[in-house]
Amino acid sequence: MAKLSSVNKNERRKRMVKQYASKYAALKAKANDKTLDDGERLIARLKMAELPRNANRTRIRNRCQLTGRPRGNYRKFGLSRIMLRELGNKGLIPGLTKSSW
Repeated sequence: MAKLSSVNKNERRKRMVKQYASKYAALKAKANDKTLDDGERLIARLKMAELPRNANRTRIRNRCQLTGRPRGNYRKFGLSRIMLRELGNKGLIPGLTKSSW
């Protein structure tokens, strides 16, 4: 089980990304617009830099929904490899079977 503070910190980051998503997207579009002059594009980049660091999507860490484990996650299930195997062996994940040969 991951530290609760790490899981909570990641949840705060997710909320902040959602809060600033529209502003971040507008500034990014303006900064990448080749039709604008360089001064306006630079101003947009500087305004992006003034946004909180945690407002950027790359700061979010994929974690297991059950344990909060930060590594070895399957995006499709939202689970770590360990929990995926445990739940798969118990038959709790529909369509998932353990292979044996």
